[in-house]
Amino acid sequence: MVRFLKGHGTENDFVLLPDPDGTLVLTPELVQRLCDRRAGIGADGVLRVVPTAYVPEAAALADQAEWFMDYRNADGSIAQMCGNGVRVYARYLVSAGLASEGGLRLATRGGVKEVMVNRDSVVVDMGLAMVGDPVDIDGAPGTFVDMGNPHVVVHVASVADLGVLDPARKDLNVEYVEDVAPDHLRMRVHERGVGETRSCGTGACAAVVATLLRTGTPRGSAFLVDVPGGRLVVTWQEDGHVLLEGPAVLVAEGELLT
Repeated sequence: MVRFLKGHGTENDFVLLPDPDGTLVLTPELVQRLCDRRAGIGADGVLRVVPTAYVPEAAALADQAEWFMDYRNADGSIAQMCGNGVRVYARYLVSAGLASEGGLRLATRGGVKEVMVNRDSVVVDMGLAMVGDPVDIDGAPGTFVDMGNPHVVVHVASVADLGVLDPARKDLNVEYVEDVAPDHLRMRVHERGVGETRSCGTGACAAVVATLLRTGTPRGSAFLVDVPGGRLVVTWQEDGHVLLEGPAVLVAEGELLT
């Protein structure tokens, strides 16, 4: 038997696997089965909740963060970062009594993240946004932004008019962003290893960074980012760090039969 929980951040959903002893072997086949929406639990990805000290690639961070977010995409591939996943992971730690509400640190493949767990939302310092060379997405110019994982942001007149999202570049997360107001965006995203999802936290961060660069807006103001699954709040600070705030909800728990 393997214990699991199900949670989501603006309907970007995850299977959480508590692994306090660091003994669970998370194979691509297991991840794919868990994320299957017909034959499994169904999710955009899997979060293994494991002490940092038990993860060889992250053990050096154990003195900075007790817990490591081992995140896998729905296809079983390893991902460096997930903004919605970090929030759900932190919510679980508090709910399980493994951390207290308020500030905490989490180790990820994208570095150690500062997290603030509030009653109704979770805020994450996603770190520095790294802007790269422009990328062509199916003939449209896109802004490359690394938020611990790679994103390309494409500005469009209307996300509702795009139809099915199926960019040729499957190795990148691609955000399609529509201006609603000077500090308000609407976004849809195609995530690598998953497909279109209801939300993407790192993608929302990348969308705000790209928008500020495109419009010449100064840093420091909070942006509303509406995604199909809800609303996120993103602030690109003067120091270059990006803050992501949004809900994180646990909806179910149980045991896997096989």
